[in-house]
Amino acid sequence: MGHAAMAETAVRFLRSRGDSAPGTATPEAPAGAVPYNRSRLRAVAAQERAPVDPVEFRRVLGCFPTGVTVVTSRDADGPAGFACQSFSSLSLDPPLVVFMVARTSATWPRIARAGVFCVNVLGAEQDVLCRGFAMSGAGGADKFAGVDHRPAPVTGSPLLVGARAWVDCTVHAVHPGGDHLIVVGRVAALGTPEGEGDGPLVFHRGAFRRLAAASEPTGPA
Repeated sequence: MGHAAMAETAVRFLRSRGDSAPGTATPEAPAGAVPYNRSRLRAVAAQERAPVDPVEFRRVLGCFPTGVTVVTSRDADGPAGFACQSFSSLSLDPPLVVFMVARTSATWPRIARAGVFCVNVLGAEQDVLCRGFAMSGAGGADKFAGVDHRPAPVTGSPLLVGARAWVDCTVHAVHPGGDHLIVVGRVAALGTPEGEGDGPLVFHRGAFRRLAAASEPTGPA
């Protein structure tokens, strides 16, 4: 079974168990899938929710600075992508990375069908580019209009010109996580462009930031 078929089967399996959008036919579980209790994976009911104010949740978690990426792929309809802060390395052996995507994302089904993606780590000057990819793709807007890109070496997913680093992946696994999905990617290739550039784009407390240059020590403490 190819990468795209495995990814789509995994996503449909989750949907058939009630862990994503309804309306998809119920297939057999993917090979190697472990049976689980559906009730453990459903969204928390209103009466079960802890008394955590969503605004306060965002405010407090916003104190944790993150890098900013654009996750891209390509399906039969062309290039697709979305801005993503929830990207992280996961495993060295095998080489795995992970990102989280909202279940309501209009871009994720296209990535799932392709079975591959490229994570583009944005540079400090690419905040405008990030805003373009942060908008919803459901309205038919072309996020790639005027955006320079080339195919990633293994999967062919769009590799954005100017990215500080790129990670070319196949979809390895998909897990439910509340109102998001946890997507694990197996790294097929990765790299950085020549030159250091201006450093990465950072998001902190609801705004884009840049890393300040480290000051040189002036003498003994």
